[in-house]
Amino acid sequence: MIRALAACLVVAAGALHAQTFDFPSNANLQQEVVRPADSYVLPMGIWDQGEMPTQTVEGLVTQQVWRIEAPSLTTLQLVRPLREQLRNDRYRIIFECQTEACGGFDFRFGVETLPPPQMRINIGDFRFLAAERAGRNGPEYLTLFTSRTAEAGFVQITHVSPDTEPPAPLARAEAAPLRAFGAQTDASLSNQLEQVGRAVLGDLSFETGSAQLAQGDYASLRALAEYLATTPSRTVALVGHTDSSGGLEANIALSKRRAASVLERLVSVYGADRAQLEAEGMGYLAPLSSNLTEAGRTANRRVEVIVTSTEE
Repeated sequence: MIRALAACLVVAAGALHAQTFDFPSNANLQQEVVRPADSYVLPMGIWDQGEMPTQTVEGLVTQQVWRIEAPSLTTLQLVRPLREQLRNDRYRIIFECQTEACGGFDFRFGVETLPPPQMRINIGDFRFLAAERAGRNGPEYLTLFTSRTAEAGFVQITHVSPDTEPPAPLARAEAAPLRAFGAQTDASLSNQLEQVGRAVLGDLSFETGSAQLAQGDYASLRALAEYLATTPSRTVALVGHTDSSGGLEANIALSKRRAASVLERLVSVYGADRAQLEAEGMGYLAPLSSNLTEAGRTANRRVEVIVTSTEE
């Protein structure tokens, strides 16, 4: 059974052991908790019909929370380099999911996380990954819980080792800074999708109070159709977003209808392959900016395109 936090050894931020992971230099360790000879309930699948498959693993449990200082980072941008480092370090990924595919709200609160403000989780945008490898004295397990807010990205690492002492420091922050989405305003849409995994379709216009995309020639849709045509193995999701005006259910429905309108225009006018597209809506759950200002609300009303292909 997981012991109370009061029994844990809490190490102040900055007291790094050192590294399995190479975080970007704009990352800061927020908290580290070390629990000798303890257990951790490892999620092994999605939350479905009131249940989530788990495996209880035992050993030296180490948890760290890292905050990456850059606005509007994507969870894909956060996890992709860490996933690659895991594979290079002989870990085998045993489970991975994203937001609603994990089980949404229920999954998020079924996973052990360190508390805010050190770890912040946007329930509308998170990813979870579990991995294992053969250690010197038995199997080692490692999980990543990544999420983002409008201001920063957050990564929680949970490492369970059969050893009594950490075989190596968990992480350091010496890699090149992780560039926030939008930092390259002149980057082409295809470059944003390949490098960041996401792009805002910033030139779209909807009729007032309507989910119908206004008539016009949209450069972003033409570029997206060309990208899909030249990379037929790619699949993408069009995701609608709203500001915080009104109720959540109504905003989710409106945002999904707007995304669907964009999908239909891509297919009917720009010749995109429907099989490469899907439409979803997040309502106001994943803001880019503050909803307290008109400029922020305008930025939050948008349709994004997100790469959903899984091949590296």
